[in-house]
Amino acid sequence: MTKTIAPTRHRASLGRYLDDFVVGDVYEHFPGRTITDADNIQFSLLTMNNHPMHCDHAFAAKSEFGKPLVNSGLTLAIVLGMTVADVSGKAIANLGWTEIKLTAPVFPGDTVYAESEVLEKRESKSRPTQGIVTVRTTGKKADGTVFMSFIRSALIPKRGHGVQDKA
Repeated sequence: MTKTIAPTRHRASLGRYLDDFVVGDVYEHFPGRTITDADNIQFSLLTMNNHPMHCDHAFAAKSEFGKPLVNSGLTLAIVLGMTVADVSGKAIANLGWTEIKLTAPVFPGDTVYAESEVLEKRESKSRPTQGIVTVRTTGKKADGTVFMSFIRSALIPKRGHGVQDKA
């Protein structure tokens, strides 16, 4: 999304205002992300998750998967990050995540994509210039396998009331 600020000047805009969300709309987030072995090991070490399924190829080779799994915290972070440009770029606050489901393994080398469906939109009862948007986000691998889903709610400003509007 861009905003024209002069006849030949345009400014990128991140996210949507409350007014822009429509229940039932689906946002296909772009681009996808190929998760590398280095991503997996660095994230696992950074978060102090030393489970050998994420960082020990010899150990993982003996598992039912035969190879390392991507840390599910990393897949959640990547999928959530993919949604920011469409869903929460203008958010005042994330209000919570529910129904986080991990439905298939993700391996280093997999390319992942995400999409979000608007489930609910309502004006805030206590903040007249803001509202709450709830979306269901689904993570899919390049082959179409759904590996994750979650529901998230965020506090979103109405048009003219966001931090970006004050710049």
